[in-house]
Parts: sequence; structure tokens; C-alpha cells
Amino acid sequence: MASPATTRVSPAELERILEEIARQILDHGLDGSLAGNPWACGEVCVQICPERVSAVIDAGACRVGVGHRQSPTLANLGGFIDHTLLKPDATLAELDKLCAEALQHRFASVCVNGAHVRRCAEILRGSPVAVCSVIGFPLGAMASEVKAFEARRAIEDGACEIDMVMSVGALKSGASDFVRAEIRGVAETCHARGAKLKVILETCLLTDPEKVLACELAKEAGADFVKTSTGFAKGGATVDDVALMRRAVGPVLGVKASGGVRDAAQARAMIEAGATRIGASASVAIAQGGGPRAGGGNY
Repeated sequence: MASPATTRVSPAELERILEEIARQILDHGLDGSLAGNPWACGEVCVQICPERVSAVIDAGACRVGVGHRQSPTLANLGGFIDHTLLKPDATLAELDKLCAEALQHRFASVCVNGAHVRRCAEILRGSPVAVCSVIGFPLGAMASEVKAFEARRAIEDGACEIDMVMSVGALKSGASDFVRAEIRGVAETCHARGAKLKVILETCLLTDPEKVLACELAKEAGADFVKTSTGFAKGGATVDDVALMRRAVGPVLGVKASGGVRDAAQARAMIEAGATRIGASASVAIAQGGGPRAGGGNY
């Protein structure tokens, strides 16, 4: 019998362990006042199973943590937000302001086009605010090798999160193997360099079965998040789509709602539906509990 120090588990078994831990937290960590809302947790009491924790550590985890998920309030809403500036005419002054606002409101990240990653990374160096870059944006209709190169370059410039637009046309054509392989290639590029990958589905262009399939392919390919929208198509995030994506990926992967989230009420609704991140250009107004600023755009 192998000792705990030499035990190894497969990726599928590790996924099962993590899902079971999440399920137990959701099933047993909620008090009666929060019943029916699996994304807002009160006091959580968890019995740790040593053999399961050992398996997770042996599989490569450097830390195991147990906590509770707070309901979104104005006090903590900023931590859910990717503060976004993706318009083509963004100026250096606007980028600098974006970073300053992210620091002030403690946003999770700034999300910018690849050409601006290095500048933002220099401004935010040493802070808890991450730099996120979009690739294959906004159409997702370029070669897989180009997406992988974009991701690598953005990470080298200082990005630690990558939002990649999926090949929407390939998915709608039934080319599931291609879509999965493309996502896997970019995921491997990201993970080898310590970055996370979010896959943008562009939900407004998909049927519900296609949305579920896209989520399943992203999960199989090793993505860290699935994301609703670019904010540049005919529609953005909806509560129904976020809930559908959460069901499709289970409790472990992140879900990012982006496109058209313009106030605190909308942001809270997305989080209650299962979103773990919000992409928005109206981030300051959201964090302050108001509506969008003039000219904020669709993102």
C-alpha cells in the first residue's frame, strides 16, 4: 500500500474530490435563512477528511483553505469586479485612471487590451490588483496559434489572467474537438506561466444547448473560468445565462458575467445566480451603489 507521501490521484479524481468538498460546504454550511441561495453562505462548519486533504496536497496543491462566501454588499463588491477598458480609442490617461480607480476601490483586476498590459502591470506592481488581458478579441475567429501567442505575450508583459474568445463559429459548426483542443492549448500556455484562463462564450450568439456544450468543453480543456460575453456583440450577460453556466460547470470553475452590467443591483443579481467575477466598465458606479457614468459603453 502506498504511503500518503507517494499517493497520486488522477485529474479526474482530483476534480471529484474538489467537487465533493464544495458540495459538502454548500449542503451543510448554510443556515435556514439562506436556504435556496447556494452562493451566499453564512457560518460554515466543515469536517475535514484527512485522507482527502492528503490526496489534494499529493496531487500538487501548495495550500488548502476553507472559508465562507459572503453575500455581495457595497463593502465587498469591488473584489468581484474586473475593471474594464477595451474601447479602441482608450488613451494613456484613461488607462492610468483605470488603474488608480482599481487601487482605490480594490477591484479584482483591470481588464485591458494586450497592447496596454505592460503599462498597467507597471502601475499596479506590488498591489493586490491583477492585470487581465483579452485575446482573440472580440471575434474569436483567428488561428489557434495566434491566440496562444497573444496569451504568452500578455503574460510576459505582466498579465496573470487571460480572457480568450472561443471560436464561436467552430462550436456552432459542431467542431467540438477543435474547440476543446484550442482551449486546452491556451490553458496550457497560461498555466505553464502561472496565469488563469477565462473562456468567453459570447452567449448571445448561442442556443442554451450550445452554451452548455461550450461550458463542458472549457471545463474538459482545463479552463479556470467561463465568461458570458465580450460586450461587443448584440447582447451581454443575463441572470439566466449565468445560472445555466453555473449548473453546467459545477461549483469549482469560476463564472464571469460581463456585458451590460451597469449598476450594483445587476451585479448582485449576477453573483447570486452563480457569478464569481463581474466584468464592467461602470465599475466605480457599481462599487458606489449607483448607475453607470455617461459614455461607459456596453461592457
